[in-house]
Amino acid sequence: MKIGDKVRFLSEVGGGRVAGFQGKNIVLVEDEDGFEVPMRVTEVVVIGDEDYDTKHMVEVKSEKGKVKNEEMEEEPETEPADRPVTFKAPVEERKGGDKVSAYLAFVPIDLKELSDTRFESYIINDCNYYLRYVYMTAEGTSWQVRSTGEVEPNTKLFIEEFGRDQLNQLEHSCIQLLAYKREKYFLRKPAVDALINIDPVKFYKLHTFLENQFFEQPALIYTIIENDRQFVKL
Repeated sequence: MKIGDKVRFLSEVGGGRVAGFQGKNIVLVEDEDGFEVPMRVTEVVVIGDEDYDTKHMVEVKSEKGKVKNEEMEEEPETEPADRPVTFKAPVEERKGGDKVSAYLAFVPIDLKELSDTRFESYIINDCNYYLRYVYMTAEGTSWQVRSTGEVEPNTKLFIEEFGRDQLNQLEHSCIQLLAYKREKYFLRKPAVDALINIDPVKFYKLHTFLENQFFEQPALIYTIIENDRQFVKL
């Protein structure tokens, strides 16, 4: 694999041309809009001139575990043309995206084995704002944080994988959001505090997982806020 090669992603839809490298393990892929996406070398494959698709939403999946020792070793000297590109393009905003919309989504890992499958949960940010979130669940009158972090504009963020034995823990959920932009002026948005009642029974019914614009597979999606209008389910 070398600079200029056309590649596609293995774990998600999309691809582009190789623009550079970051060490031994990271390749910078320039997509059709001119943005450089860092990917692991093992997650891309060199292709010919066939077309590849891109999606409106980008899945950002959190990585767990310790950094491998070899990734922490000092990188060897490289030629100027092979040095990594450190410039990070600003977030691209889309028309009509300045009203805050966000969703909590659940995706079955194996829809064909719905009675036995595990599930993945995501926070979807469908607007031009960064979203700082806190995802918590209740047990009685006490609350426990399940996840907290930041979701970039117009992306979705993987939260966790869980089994049916945890469904009752999700029944009373709450999502708190704070919306903002970086390095530019923006309209201030009210903080969001949305209570969501999740019905565990829905995870046993095939028809509750619907086709949608955010995932290639059917998903169960709860609205947190849409077009600046907060949805609170009590």
